[in-house]
Amino acid sequence: MGRFSGVFFMNFWVPLAAASPGVYYAFQHSDSVGKGIVLLLLISSSITWTVMVDKGLVLRRAKLLSRRFLYKFRAHQGSIASSTLCRERPEGPIGELYAAGVDKLNEFYENSSPLHDPWHREAGKLSEAQLSAIEAVLEREVSHQIEQLETRIGMLGTMVSLSPFLGLFGTVWGVMMAFCGIAVAGKPDFFALAPGVAGALLTTVAGLVVAIPSLVGYNMLNGSIRHLTNMMDNFTEEFMVRLKLEQLELEQTAQNNPKDE
Repeated sequence: MGRFSGVFFMNFWVPLAAASPGVYYAFQHSDSVGKGIVLLLLISSSITWTVMVDKGLVLRRAKLLSRRFLYKFRAHQGSIASSTLCRERPEGPIGELYAAGVDKLNEFYENSSPLHDPWHREAGKLSEAQLSAIEAVLEREVSHQIEQLETRIGMLGTMVSLSPFLGLFGTVWGVMMAFCGIAVAGKPDFFALAPGVAGALLTTVAGLVVAIPSLVGYNMLNGSIRHLTNMMDNFTEEFMVRLKLEQLELEQTAQNNPKDE
């Protein structure tokens, strides 16, 4: 991801510095605190862009894999624990959710059936408590997947909030020091004041350059996470509905064929 952060550094900070010689002039006339804040914001910018690009790619892949598995799941008309769906462990958040539910389902089947091949045996009758246990496993897996998806999002949100305040602090500090210099000189001199004020304002500009794209990225990433969360919640309900329908069919079959029990 270092290559991505370097590219975005070139795309945003270099044009900012090259847009006007005043930017470099302001940096030159900043004091050590102002320069330190600008450099800190440069590092923050690299981190935020790295997080945004990385999480954007991760979420895009998660949505692609989840939609692909949903298509397979809905197109399949057999048992919910069918070998065609479970032969290879599904990928993506919804695939992991399905695998967790099927693992618990097969655990109950193994306890109630003498057969040892979970993919080729007929489903057994489950109790209400077992159905509730499967649903609890699915909900727990949803929470786990959300935690995985939200990794580093909190840090990005912190950068969004912190960057303007760092810039404001640098500006207030720089203006304060500029006026202190005028007071020490004992005479109002605009040409002595201007370099310090320019350097002070640079930190606010740097803070906004970090915060604005970070805010856009933060909202977009959160939107993607909410979309995936809704997909997982809907899949949990769909999984349980299909499982309960299978159980109902088994019960009806057992009532129609009492000799087979």
